[in-house]
Amino acid sequence: MKFPPERAAELVRDFDLRKLDAAFYADPFPYYHALREHEPVKRMPDGSYFLTRYRDIQAVYRDAATFRSDKTAEFAPKYGDTPLYEHHTTSLVFNDPPRHTRVRKILSGALTVRAIAAMEPGLIRLVDSLLARIEARAQRSETVDLIEDFASAIPVEIIGNLLDVPHHEREPLRGWSLAILGALEPSLTPQQFEAGNTAVSEFLAYLKVLIADRRLRPGDPQTDILTRLIEAEPGQVGAAGPDAGLERLSETELLHNCIFILNAGHETTTNLIGNALVCLAQWPAQRDLLIAQPELAHSAIEEFLRYESSNQLGNRMAAVDTVVGGVPIAAGTGLTLCIGAANRDPEQFADPDRLDITREHSGQGGRHLAFGFGIHQCAGMTLARLEGRIAISRFLQRFPNYVLEGEPARSQRARFRGFVSVPCKAGVIA
Repeated sequence: MKFPPERAAELVRDFDLRKLDAAFYADPFPYYHALREHEPVKRMPDGSYFLTRYRDIQAVYRDAATFRSDKTAEFAPKYGDTPLYEHHTTSLVFNDPPRHTRVRKILSGALTVRAIAAMEPGLIRLVDSLLARIEARAQRSETVDLIEDFASAIPVEIIGNLLDVPHHEREPLRGWSLAILGALEPSLTPQQFEAGNTAVSEFLAYLKVLIADRRLRPGDPQTDILTRLIEAEPGQVGAAGPDAGLERLSETELLHNCIFILNAGHETTTNLIGNALVCLAQWPAQRDLLIAQPELAHSAIEEFLRYESSNQLGNRMAAVDTVVGGVPIAAGTGLTLCIGAANRDPEQFADPDRLDITREHSGQGGRHLAFGFGIHQCAGMTLARLEGRIAISRFLQRFPNYVLEGEPARSQRARFRGFVSVPCKAGVIA
């Protein structure tokens, strides 16, 4: 959908990321189209710029020296001296080299292709157990929620396994993650601010106990990320293998990057699964095609990531005076990279508003930016793809005739696009 030209020009003129209306949260893509066509490097009232064109966003991602990820200057006035400030300026995603390089290398060592492949049998068992519960409810003609009963349960368990969090202690993890990530929205309510700070504080208190126990009873650093991070602390004997010689993590870095691991792997993967199942219900021919040709699962995952990117917005700050898309950008200026708009850019993707699970997603002509690009590309993207592929494929095998019950409830967020509730009838085959 696109706005009529006069309406589009009006929306672009008045667009303010801090003052979004309900229509934007429901469907931001017409807004993205208008911005990309009329003002792809749009100056916001606060002096920052909003980017919607694929080539501009990719260029910013490529140049990590000119465009920095460090958020200390941006987040200080937003959060003040609070737990949220400490967290979001310490975690991997909002840091530059050398800190970013050091922490990412430690994490990546536990997320190798081999390690992730070893997770697949356990992931299948988890998904099948959730599907069995859904089937039992479907047999009683009960409505199920694709988010609460399925999509959100998968990444919480997987990340819980990576950190080896005891199963009986995992219940608060999702709520903490939602509150902390919710505080990244462009405009914060007092309730979001308070909830985010409370979540960080409670999560830190929990982690201190978990870490103390893990120091006494370490796990396998090849599969237990928490043990791997602990072994990269100051005072530890030099780590063996790929982490040897790395500068050690401080206590603050250890704690906040444990929180980051849950946050990075939770909401985005929940959204990938939930968005995909809603898309397939809305595009029944594509659902039928995927059921008939399950080998399309790999390309389908890439198309879901492009079409409804779980993470819609990224941020950078210009370190020096520069130019983006022909617009001069002064040093110290913030940039919002609209991933959702880049992934619907007709210069990059033919017929971008059409869901096409056969679309080619490789090479210069079709690579989406759902996982970012460059040195900050998502370290867990292989795991997220595996979770999405297993969850969606096995759901379709068990419930090919599922139907949505009413209108799914969107989360009212600009940065993370997903649903808080998707009631459906699973449609068990007799």
